[in-house]
Amino acid sequence: MTNLTGRLQESERLVMNNERVLITGGTGSFGKTMLQDLLDKGCPEIRILSRDEEKQDMLRNAIRSSNVRFYVGDVRDRDSVDRAMAGVTRVFHAAALKQVPSCEFFPLEAVKTNIIGSDNVIHSAVAAGVRSVVCLSTDKAVLPVNAMGMCKAMMEKVAQALARSIGPDAPTIVSMVRYGNVMYSRGSAIPLFVNQIRTGRPITVTEPAMTRFLMPLRDSVALVNHAFTNAHQGDLFIRKAPASTISDLVTALIELFGRPNHPIEHIGWRHAEKLFETLATAQELSQSEDMGDYFRIKMDDRDLNYKAYFSEGDQETARREDYHSHNTERLNVADIKALLLSLPEIRSELGSWNEARV
Repeated sequence: MTNLTGRLQESERLVMNNERVLITGGTGSFGKTMLQDLLDKGCPEIRILSRDEEKQDMLRNAIRSSNVRFYVGDVRDRDSVDRAMAGVTRVFHAAALKQVPSCEFFPLEAVKTNIIGSDNVIHSAVAAGVRSVVCLSTDKAVLPVNAMGMCKAMMEKVAQALARSIGPDAPTIVSMVRYGNVMYSRGSAIPLFVNQIRTGRPITVTEPAMTRFLMPLRDSVALVNHAFTNAHQGDLFIRKAPASTISDLVTALIELFGRPNHPIEHIGWRHAEKLFETLATAQELSQSEDMGDYFRIKMDDRDLNYKAYFSEGDQETARREDYHSHNTERLNVADIKALLLSLPEIRSELGSWNEARV
């Protein structure tokens, strides 16, 4: 197995020797992890497109690699996308407004970035002859109840509409990946809880019985790489993931940081939250391929022949249920602690915390 893994890694490095990759939103949590993965594989040129020059400067100083080039621009502006896209072979589209409250208060800004911006990136990639573009989506796009999820759902529709229009033989493959909560990503619950523990403030819990998928950043990168390797036109890939209740997640963190009596404040459900998140609907699963760790959901390639929409039923869907964080593998506190300890950010936090207490 070790020799096989080594051969696969060497094969990836050889493939990457001929690639020029663009990451939109490349200064975010996913983008930085993807960037490091590409550098480790020897990719000769990785372009980062984002609008935050301060984050770009921080990343530039942290990476210090001549293989990385930075483009200041905004996916809302097609010209700036086209400049970054010229000569690129692959695109990871991660740029988005991701914070649920921000999108709730400024929904048109979410539309401009998450829908129109995505349309700009996909059309630019097709026009530039890019071989593959993978768009990042979220479980909040499934049965959405908030503006962020609605915009991501529309992003998926925009990507699939273009994939459908250019057809399976087009030189550019357009695909998507959808995943749940990425552990320790910027603005997510785990770094908030850790900060509250370290500063002695109460941990703010909405509803203890809520469940959420738990996926390390490394698995989100593996998901994107899987899409690049396996995508057909318009495919959407989902990585299967375990979940936990918010209550068990908080308990695991309290135990790791040795704070058994740390206060917890139940603040109630926030606006536009769900009790559980859904990664795939029963209807999607009825047209999916189970690939072990992944589901491939094939593009709906029906045309405007309305009979296929209104006159023909689907017996398979009725026999399935949605795939969500209430019915996936449920982690207990010990499992959650083990998963948390696999994160370098948690190990770093625990190290500095324990040093401070000596």
